[in-house]
Amino acid sequence: MEDPRIVAERIIANVEKVIVGKSREIRLAVTALICGGHMLIEDVPGVGKTMLARAIAVSTGCTFRRIQFTPDLLPSDVTGVSIYNQKTGDFEFRPGPILAQVVLADEVNRATPKTQSALLEAMEERQVTVDGVTYRMPQPFMVLATQNPIEYEGTFPLPEAQLDRFLIRMFLGYPSPTDEVLVLDNQQTRHPIETLQQVTDANEILQLQRAVREIYVDPLIKQYIVQLANATREHEAVYLGASPRGSLALFRTAQAKALLEGRDFVIPDDVKDLAVFTLAHRVIVSPGAKVKGVTQADVIAQCLQRVPVPGARARA
Repeated sequence: MEDPRIVAERIIANVEKVIVGKSREIRLAVTALICGGHMLIEDVPGVGKTMLARAIAVSTGCTFRRIQFTPDLLPSDVTGVSIYNQKTGDFEFRPGPILAQVVLADEVNRATPKTQSALLEAMEERQVTVDGVTYRMPQPFMVLATQNPIEYEGTFPLPEAQLDRFLIRMFLGYPSPTDEVLVLDNQQTRHPIETLQQVTDANEILQLQRAVREIYVDPLIKQYIVQLANATREHEAVYLGASPRGSLALFRTAQAKALLEGRDFVIPDDVKDLAVFTLAHRVIVSPGAKVKGVTQADVIAQCLQRVPVPGARARA
């Protein structure tokens, strides 16, 4: 395999042909991909959440499926169902859309908790079980889920167990006026996704994921990650802090960030830059702190200030 960073940068540059002015957000999405994790995107409609997922799938040559979550969606609509074949006299499994390499779970919080739970086994164990038979997920496998943080009528908030399975949560946000004009120019005759070309394949993505795990992390950096996670559990404004899965998410994404920057080792800044994206959605702020306007991001920012950076000199 060629330099892993070159492959990753090629994916990022290709996706930027479709998603304009969101370089950091695209890098976060590619970070989740090369970590083998999943991403939750919270934002208003029309900012490019679906296009981001499609662009990643096209760029990597991975199979893509979109699931529109609605209140009447059933778990079998996600995982698949066994249908009786009268000619053969046997039941045949018809795989659901979750059995793809890149899956877009659009407006995931509009489905009932029973249907949302159909994602849990696939996201964590990389398999689905239907009628007692287990089916392995294709590799690589990534779920990009979206939800609208503004309109909550007719929605079912994601439970903590499901939020914890997302490696990264991010917000796309509106483009700048200059970038929005560029979006109009790019889509005047056709959408850029229609002409987007594949720049890598699934095998290279799997090799990228293995390369990420080989990035060196100093024991002091590991202690720093654990101390940050522990600080969220002891914070006075927190009802429930980040889980050990959160520590692992911060550890793995820091490795990926180092790879994307051409280093074979992690530095404290990698951890600090990714702490909000990997830990904030795993924190539950206490009701009293919510009344005072304390947010999950505020808690992580305060934890970063309280936990000393390894190797840093104390100010006089």
